[in-house]
Formats: sequence, C-alpha cells, structure tokens
Amino acid sequence: MKKYDIIFIGSGHNALVAAAYLSRAGRSVLVLERNDRAGGFLRTEELTLPGFKHDVYSAAHPLFLTGPAYADLGKELETRGLSYVNTDLPTGVSMEDGRTAVFSRSMDELIAEAERLAPGDGAVLAKLFGDFQPYAGDVFSLFNQDLTSKQASSTIHNLLHDEGKPGYSAFAASFLSTARQAVSGFQSPVMRAMLAPWVTHLGRTPDEVGSGLWVPLTAMALMGGGMPIPEGGSEKLAEALVKLITDGGGSIRTGVLAKRIVMKHGKAVGVTTAEGETLGAKLAVVASTGPDQLYLSLLEGESLSPLLVEQAKNYRYGRGCVQIQLALSEPPAWPDSRFAKVGQPHLTDGLDGFTQAIAQGMADLLPIKPTFTVDCPTNLDPGRAPEGKAIMRIQVLEVPCRPRGDAAGEIDVGDGTWTEELTERFTERVLHVVSKHIPNIPSAVLAKHVITPAAIARFNPNSGPGDPYGGAHDLAQSYLLRPLPAQPSHQTDIPNLFMLGAATWPGHGINGGSGYIVAQKLLALS
Repeated sequence: MKKYDIIFIGSGHNALVAAAYLSRAGRSVLVLERNDRAGGFLRTEELTLPGFKHDVYSAAHPLFLTGPAYADLGKELETRGLSYVNTDLPTGVSMEDGRTAVFSRSMDELIAEAERLAPGDGAVLAKLFGDFQPYAGDVFSLFNQDLTSKQASSTIHNLLHDEGKPGYSAFAASFLSTARQAVSGFQSPVMRAMLAPWVTHLGRTPDEVGSGLWVPLTAMALMGGGMPIPEGGSEKLAEALVKLITDGGGSIRTGVLAKRIVMKHGKAVGVTTAEGETLGAKLAVVASTGPDQLYLSLLEGESLSPLLVEQAKNYRYGRGCVQIQLALSEPPAWPDSRFAKVGQPHLTDGLDGFTQAIAQGMADLLPIKPTFTVDCPTNLDPGRAPEGKAIMRIQVLEVPCRPRGDAAGEIDVGDGTWTEELTERFTERVLHVVSKHIPNIPSAVLAKHVITPAAIARFNPNSGPGDPYGGAHDLAQSYLLRPLPAQPSHQTDIPNLFMLGAATWPGHGINGGSGYIVAQKLLALS
C-alpha cells in the first residue's frame, strides 16, 4: 500500500490551496478527484463555439486576490502561468426603466455617483462605510481564522463590545440587521438596487436577518479587490495550483472516486477508492466534501457521534443557479457606455422586484421576472473569443433546484426536471429581460449553452440538488453553526480528519479561506 503524509478527497480550489502549502513545505500529498480535471468549479471550456472560452461555473476571484493565500503563493502561481486582469468598475446596476449606476473602486468617484443619483446619498454612502470601518479589519481577519480558535474568539469579542463601554457595539446590532435595512437610508432606488442584491452572492437574501452586515462588507471587498479574472479563464488558477503542487512533489489523480475513509484506533489512516485500491495517510485525511457525504457515506458504519450523524442527515442545501453562456457576434451594446468596463452588473427593476423574484424561488416557482448579473470577460480579456467577437455569462441565482411551478403560469415545469424544453423556455424569459437592458441581445447571439441546477448537481456532489454554494448559508447554518452545530470547525471529532470547502467557514466562492485555515493546522501537526 502506497502511503502519503496527507490525502485530499476532492480537488476544489481550497483543497488545492492547502495541498500547495503542504507540498512546498516538503509534505507528501495526494489529491484524489472524481472528475477529469482538478479544480472543482474552476473550469474553462469552449461550450458554445470553437474559440469562445467560457468559465463554466465560477468566474471572478476578488476575495482570493485580497486574501492571505494569494499573498503567500501569488508570485509562485504567476511564474506558473496565472495572470489576473481587473477593472476599476467592479459592478453596477441597470434598471429596466433605463437608469444606471456604476460602482467605482475610488471612494470619491463612488460618492459622486451616489450624489448624482440623489442629492444627499453621497453622505449616506460615506456614513455606511464610516460606520463599518472601525470593525473592518477584525471582520476581514475572521475569513482566515477557525472561528473556534482562541484568536477568533478574541476577535469576535472585540467586534461585539466597544472597549470601555457597557452593552454591545454598533457592530453587534448590525449583525442582525437586513440588507434592506442597510440601504434604507438611500433616497435613490438605483443605489439601493446596486448595493443590496450582492448579498445573494454570499448566500443571503436582502430581507434575511443577518444579511445587513454583508452590504458594507461586500462593498469594501469590491473596492479592495475589484472584479479580477484570470487571463485565459478561471481554470488558469487551478492549473497554476496543480503545477505548484506537483513541482513540490505532490500527486494529483483524476478520474478516481474516493469511496471510504479507512479508520484504525480512532484515526483516519487512509482512503479506499471505488476501484478497491487502498492508499495510506500517515498524518491526516482532508475531505473537500459536505458533512452529509463525509458522515453518511465516507464514514458510514464507523463509530460516530449520533448527534453528528443526525445533524449531517439534516444538512440543508439552498436554491439553485442557472448560468447562460453566450457567444456573441459583437460586444454587448450598452446604452450607458461606462458598462463596457463594468465587471459584473445586476440587471433588475429594483430591490422590491429582486426580492419578489427570490420569494417566488423560495416557493419553488420559476420567477416571473428573474434578476441576475451579467459579465463579459472579453471586455478585459479579448483573447477568449475570436477577433471582434465576445462572450457573456448571465448568472441567475435563487432559482429552484427542482421547480414545482411557474409564478407566471406560462411554463409547464412537468415533474420539475430541468428538461431541454424547460431550460429553453426559462432561457427565453431571461434573454427577454436582458433585451430591455442591452439592445443587441438576442440579435448578437451566435450560440448559447445553459448550465442548470441539475447540471451543477451532476458535476459536483458537494452541490446536493444543484446549490452552487454547497449548502444553505442562512443564519441557522452559518458561522459557528457551520458545517454542523456539533462540529463548528474544520477539524472533525476524528483527531486527524479535516474538512474544507464551501460547507465550512468562510463558505463558498473562490476565496481560499478554508484552504488557508486547514493548511496552517496541518503544517502544525509535525
């Protein structure tokens, strides 16, 4: 039996980040991946037509670029082919009535934009940032800490209490607010619609308790990180991480399904594959999975805490996502020319319409008027399409994984399976909305490819029925309740078995946070 210091089950970017740290420190690592390539949701393919390179799942990496993993590994990744292109206008909003706004990374320009939309809103925006600023350093530091650690406990205490003052801090009050409350001071509905919807990209909804904090947090993250994309496509990050791992002596095996974690004397000592091969782990096993897969499948039949098993059975997934990939004969013809430089704007009829669409999705209904973001990577990276052509992605969040009806009563959803007909009808609805914002859509569309919740579920079992965020992120399944209330850490009850990925803090998205956290724990083992 071949042995390694550490075996990783799954090769999402967090697993690759942790494996890179360990291989460069001289540990022998093995990464097992069931798919044909490593990287999880980091995947770039010619989905529509030859020469049009689309990011199949994830696209921009602002949180990764500003995190400690990139600070530590960035130079080495760059020498292995990773190069980011960025914009000073990371997001914006286009309203159905023609009003627009752009979000600049310059505070002065952003305040001026708010003031243009409604006199006095510049001051409201400055106050939003000013109120959050005293806590920002501590908040962002938590993204790279195990929340059960002494360091994190101290940080959380500092956030909840202002030194020398009785009671709780202003941050503590904002922690339980909603995104709608956070933007209620703005007179302009355009400004509200530009800021509040971003909480859905963090797995929250605008009227959900606990979402308010994420409005200034996301805004600051966008100002700091922009909307960076790897030149050549999102998968370039995975390719560079793979090279860093293998250059350090690590191994990555694709097309291999981990079936069981081998236990001995209360510790994880190896992994058995679906083909019956057993591989030994001398120090640790790391599962880039959800808690349901870990405790109900990989550890099935082992002596485990009944409470953990029960909570794993009750682990909840959120709603799905539809991504429409377009090959275009020309770049999008935005009426507001500034949008040619905007990274990922929302297209909406306002915050109220946005939340109505979410409510319909929560009822497992296809929304009448979906609200979504679009991005056009060829604005920054023209080499991803033939000369003069473009690619565009439409990302529709909060869609039922298995719809039971259509809120408009127009689309027959059948038994809820994302059939070719259902997918086409919903895509037509989305493109109709897009046409109200971008006049040359759909006339400029040469070809399209649609990723449904069912396709996401088939590709990545961590998505359950098609949740791209790897599990619901509402307050009952976040922070110290993630992945499970009985296991609020990346370290499991088994001393040398760890979890990372979207099911663990700090959650989904290309941020490298859980990979960084687990890497530090593993480096301390020996």
